[in-house]
Amino acid sequence: MQKVYNDFFGTFGGRYVAEVLRCPLDELEQAFLEAMADPSFHAELAEAQRHFVGRPTPLMYAENATRALGGSRIYIKLEGLANTGAHKINNALGQALLAKRMGKRRIIAETGAGQHGVATASVCARLGLECTVYMGEVDMARQRPNVYLMELFGAKVVPVRSGSRTLKDAVNEALRDWAASWEDTHYLLGSALGPSPFPDMVREFQSVVGREVVEQIREQVGEEVEALVACVGGGSNAIGFFAPFIEADRPKLIGVEAGGRGNGPGEHAARMSGAGVEGVVHGYKSLFLLDEDGQVLPTHSISAGLDYPGIGPQLAYLGRIGRIRFTTASDAEALEALKFFARHEGVVFALESAHAGAVAMKMAREGSPDKAIIVNMSGRGDKDIFITAKAIDGEKWREFLLREASS
Repeated sequence: MQKVYNDFFGTFGGRYVAEVLRCPLDELEQAFLEAMADPSFHAELAEAQRHFVGRPTPLMYAENATRALGGSRIYIKLEGLANTGAHKINNALGQALLAKRMGKRRIIAETGAGQHGVATASVCARLGLECTVYMGEVDMARQRPNVYLMELFGAKVVPVRSGSRTLKDAVNEALRDWAASWEDTHYLLGSALGPSPFPDMVREFQSVVGREVVEQIREQVGEEVEALVACVGGGSNAIGFFAPFIEADRPKLIGVEAGGRGNGPGEHAARMSGAGVEGVVHGYKSLFLLDEDGQVLPTHSISAGLDYPGIGPQLAYLGRIGRIRFTTASDAEALEALKFFARHEGVVFALESAHAGAVAMKMAREGSPDKAIIVNMSGRGDKDIFITAKAIDGEKWREFLLREASS
């Protein structure tokens, strides 16, 4: 049985932080372990999952897509139907309830694609907690709808103008804030990475996705499940989706990284395909895209949620021992998958999840009709409309924006 708290996964993980962060991390570890052993905390979390998040989310048979592709049957776990539109709400809710239990009055968070920031701001509004979200200036520009929602929920969104002005720089700023404010502030980290206990904590709060899939396979899927497919940025949706299946031999677990627009440095964010090297960044040991001097390399993905230069330590370990197979999908393949599922199933994948959709399409074409593939639609694509509309139908979108700006 998988342990609630591991600290290290093989040689990955750990807590490589400045002395000033050891005390808040020790406090958080103790509070997390106590909460996980307390039935009243689980009951409070389950009630909020039902009535605030809207769980369980459906597992939809993609009948039209299956017919169009031939081969294996495709099922889609619709995490995009959760409140705020993505799986991120699961972890935000769990950590915010834990923070209240610890007596914290303020939450800080970082966000890349914006969905974690929106989920955190929403939960803070619900629970009456003050909220500050750090976000890279580049990400703020390309995810403007999510910035608007965070502010609507009452959060203060702080633009980060250092470095590449993306997620890794937002993490740095959030850690600086926490080091100075931890006595009344909880850092609500959004992915299954960072110093322990964050990787274990995020997996536990996201594993509700995988536990629902176990039940839904039993109730809905008659044929053998060949594979589960999930996109991997930091890896929160993937580790939650995979969690109940990790210690079994089947089904196959497929992680899809951002192949971007090429294989050179700065053209992708694929860490598990041989380009990632061992290092310590943001307080934990894992595989990162680093140069010869150990400095973080620039990355690229059409999805703001997949361009983080590192990967969660448990996923790195599971990839190293072969339990998870990692592959990539390019920007163009993700856009094609988004259009395909929109046209055939009436669902719009977030650009992150569309990378998983692209690989599921390839596997389905090559598979057998008596096998099933389940892809995790970790979020819906509303937030990406300023990217996808420009990429798919640029001139019409430009004309619309000009009309709106002049009206």
